[in-house]
Amino acid sequence: MSKRSNRSWMNAGFDAWSLGLESAAVIGLRATKIAQGGPEAQRETELMVSEKMTAAFELQMAMMTGAMGMSPATTTRKALAHYRRKVRANARRLS
Repeated sequence: MSKRSNRSWMNAGFDAWSLGLESAAVIGLRATKIAQGGPEAQRETELMVSEKMTAAFELQMAMMTGAMGMSPATTTRKALAHYRRKVRANARRLS
C-alpha cells in the first residue's frame, strides 16, 4: 500500500471517529427532547426517521450515479462527509 493510500485511509479513520463523536452528541440531544414527551417529541421522532431514510436514499443515488468516486477510500470519505453534514445540521438545530 502506498503512502498516499495509507494517508487517505488514515483520513477516513479520523473522519469516522469525528462523525462518531458528533453523532453521540446529537443522539443525546435528541434523546433529551424525546424523553420530554408531547407533540415536540413526536415531531422529533418522525423527523429523525424521515431524515435517516432520506439520507440513505441520497447516498444510494450518489453511489449509483458515480458521484462517490472510484477508489474505496474516496468513496468511504464521501459517504462519511454525506452523513456528517446531516449530523452537523441536526446538532445546530437541536442546540
